[in-house]
Amino acid sequence: MKIGNIEFPKNPVFLAPMEDVTDMGFRHMCKRFGADMVYTEFVSSDALIRHVNKTQAKLSISDEERPVAIQIYGREVDPMIEAARICEEANPDILDINFGCPVKKVAGKGAGSGMMKTPGLMVDITKAVVEAVKIPVTVKTRLGWDNDSKIIVELAEQLQDVGIQALTIHGRTRAQMYSGEADWSLIGAVKNNPRMHIPIIGNGDVTSPEICKKRFDETGADAVMIGRGSIGSPWIFEDVKHYLNTGEKLPAKEFIWYLDILKDLILKNISYSGERGGIIHSRRHLAASSVFKGIPDFKKTRVAMLRTDSVEELFSIIDNIPAQFDMK
Repeated sequence: MKIGNIEFPKNPVFLAPMEDVTDMGFRHMCKRFGADMVYTEFVSSDALIRHVNKTQAKLSISDEERPVAIQIYGREVDPMIEAARICEEANPDILDINFGCPVKKVAGKGAGSGMMKTPGLMVDITKAVVEAVKIPVTVKTRLGWDNDSKIIVELAEQLQDVGIQALTIHGRTRAQMYSGEADWSLIGAVKNNPRMHIPIIGNGDVTSPEICKKRFDETGADAVMIGRGSIGSPWIFEDVKHYLNTGEKLPAKEFIWYLDILKDLILKNISYSGERGGIIHSRRHLAASSVFKGIPDFKKTRVAMLRTDSVEELFSIIDNIPAQFDMK
């Protein structure tokens, strides 16, 4: 599989772009465990062209995380063109357009998955961005706005025809948000459409190596993207890649190994954002990490982890977990 001149191994697995999650520290961690490509947090075209510092900071990428894509979103042609050119100057390998975000502050204003209501404008924006930059342009979107308007099969052809070099499809409509189960049948329909020749990347509810393999086998997708299943669990990429390559599950590590990985992630975040900022940015990972799921009576400890602003106190809480809960 290739996107532009970037060649990927068989059955590549990507880290999905996620706001307040896929900053540089987490991207580095996921690359360490085998993610074949990573994406930045999504970048507002309007904020970028207004030179908002927090938005411009999202363009920071490093050679260690390549191939890396910067993802932008917006609802008007000219700001998206200008933002795309600014992003290109940051030297990503790929520029991805977000037509999939379902949150109200984005979709409610007509951007992200709000574009599913105006597919003609979506195609116009995509065409303009493709023509504005020299790097490969890709798109991430959903099945449609709601259950009565699943337009992805026809839309995929239109996006391909204006020059995108890969398409990622999240198997839900905007109306579903993140509820229910992702429907991969239409992802397979797009992939198996004889008119389609660009890579098709599937996304939605991939939380284990077995599910990832099943999605590859069922749909023939060129790549699978993992989002929420990676939050607080960057090792999922190592687990998935091992299973895809060998057909066997990677043996679980000792409990303390996973704690050390989370501590490494916290330290990375602190190195980029300072102690308090780094800890705040790590809380989402601590709250969601699979390593803590199923531990009886863990709520009090989780709350303590999420309340402290001190790395010394936070690491003390984490280091005490194995003895406190008799974990090995």
